[in-house]
Amino acid sequence: MMIVGLTGGIGSGKTTVAKLFESYGVPVYIADEEAKKLMTNSKVIKRKLIHLFDSQAYIDDVLNKPYIANIIFNNKAYLQKMNAIVHPKVARHFEKWVLKQKAPYIIKEVAILFENGGYKACDSVITVVAPKEVRIKRLLERDHTTVEKIEAIMSNQWTDEQKVKHSNYVINNLSFEDTEQQVYKIHQQIMEKFKI
Repeated sequence: MMIVGLTGGIGSGKTTVAKLFESYGVPVYIADEEAKKLMTNSKVIKRKLIHLFDSQAYIDDVLNKPYIANIIFNNKAYLQKMNAIVHPKVARHFEKWVLKQKAPYIIKEVAILFENGGYKACDSVITVVAPKEVRIKRLLERDHTTVEKIEAIMSNQWTDEQKVKHSNYVINNLSFEDTEQQVYKIHQQIMEKFKI
């Protein structure tokens, strides 16, 4: 089974692209969603995060995302420490998930696929790109956040140019119809490339 990495900067539209691949019967693993579930359900992760961030990391047994986000995006050392706790668990969860899939290839959607070196374990990589101003506009509408917070997250991610250099496929996500066509074309190319 082929593992195809799917990545892109915050607000690029990775989730939209992932859903389009799913519509062709391709199993999709959204690493961020699984990480959030594990941060909520894993007693080991909970204990380690409370040790790292103190008791305010969880309120009534629920992950205190704004509190943690404020710390990690102002201090990269905390971000790295948190990733060191969560990422190995997500990696093991992904390995178990892959074993249950029957499709010719799967999509692994990871926001920081390049930053964490995960692209090395993929047979191909797709990067979703969109102009910075478009991404910021989308995020302001979606997350009701601030430009400052968005730019803090962007500063922790590779630029589109860096990602594109290491990618096999690039999707320019500006209009849904155009993105849909690009996904269809890439799906066909992957099936052909791997003679699936």
